[in-house]
Amino acid sequence: MYPKIILDLINDLKKLPGIGEKTAERLALHLTNWEDIDLETFGKNLLQLKSKIKTCDRCGLLTDDTLCEICKNQQRDLNTLMIVSDSKDVYSIEKTGMYHGMYHVLNGLIDFSKGIEPKDLNFSTLKDRLKEIKEIIIATNGTVEGELTAQYIKSLYQAHNLTISRLGYGLPVGADLKYADQLTLIKAVENRQKY
Repeated sequence: MYPKIILDLINDLKKLPGIGEKTAERLALHLTNWEDIDLETFGKNLLQLKSKIKTCDRCGLLTDDTLCEICKNQQRDLNTLMIVSDSKDVYSIEKTGMYHGMYHVLNGLIDFSKGIEPKDLNFSTLKDRLKEIKEIIIATNGTVEGELTAQYIKSLYQAHNLTISRLGYGLPVGADLKYADQLTLIKAVENRQKY
C-alpha cells in the first residue's frame, strides 16, 4: 500500500535496534514531512558516517580524527585505563562524570560460539599502552562473554606491576531483592561495601 521508496525506508529503519515495524513505519512517514534541506543534511550525514568515522589509533573509540578527544586531553588521569567492549560503554561512563582516566575499546567480547577470539579484538595496541598505566579497570558486561573476556585480560596482565580491578556488579538502585536473579544476588554479596 506504500510507495516502494517508503517501504524500502521502513525496512532500513527496522534494522536499527529497538525499532519495530510500527515505529519504522511512523518514522518513515514522519520523514516525508521534513523540509528538503533537512532531508539532504540527514542523508549527507548518513553517507559520511562510514567515510568519516573511524577508530582512534590509540584507544579504539569512534572518532573522526587520528586520535579521539579523550586521548588528546592531557587533563585526564594517564595512569588509569578502563577497558570496555565498545564505544557505547565509553559514552555511558562519560555521562556520569565520575571517571577521568583513559579508555581502551576492544570493539567486542570473546565469544567462541560466534567464532570471536582474542585475535579478533583490539588487543594489539593495549600492551604498548601499559608502560604509563598503574591501574587497569575491566569494565566488560556481566555476561558469560564479558566474564570470559575479563578473565582473559586478567591472565594477560596479572604478572605486570599493575592494579587490576573490575567494575562492581549487583543490585541496581531501587531494586527489590525478591525480583533479583541468582547471579545478580551473588554479585551483590561479592561486591558488598562497608557501610
